[in-house]
Amino acid sequence: MPSKPSNELETFVNPSERDYTIRMQIPEFTCLCPKTGQPDFATLDLEYVPDQCCVELKSLKLYIWSFRDRGAFHEAVTNEIADRLTSALDPRFLRLTARFNVRGGVHTSVVVERRQSDWQPRPAVSLP
Repeated sequence: MPSKPSNELETFVNPSERDYTIRMQIPEFTCLCPKTGQPDFATLDLEYVPDQCCVELKSLKLYIWSFRDRGAFHEAVTNEIADRLTSALDPRFLRLTARFNVRGGVHTSVVVERRQSDWQPRPAVSLP
């Protein structure tokens, strides 16, 4: 079992051609404040509509772990993760929300979205 972080994201073939949403919550994200070196903690909420492939969970866990000892601003690290996932998956749609813990009385959330230019979501269904 690997005991170190990795920059590799593995994928597998999407088992369905239809639109569906994969949602993941990653409650143990950490990186370092680039100004103070203190740890920043966040919960990452990942939602995506896969196209040809899906992300393999263990590789995602090891990839997220790779930020633990890196200094990064909240906005930069959220965009970097979203860009890397988009590059690996080319999803129809991807939304990454990073909800950072309070630091100095400020709670920060960063939301990044990516979508294929020709993809349109289906209309929302409202049930009674």
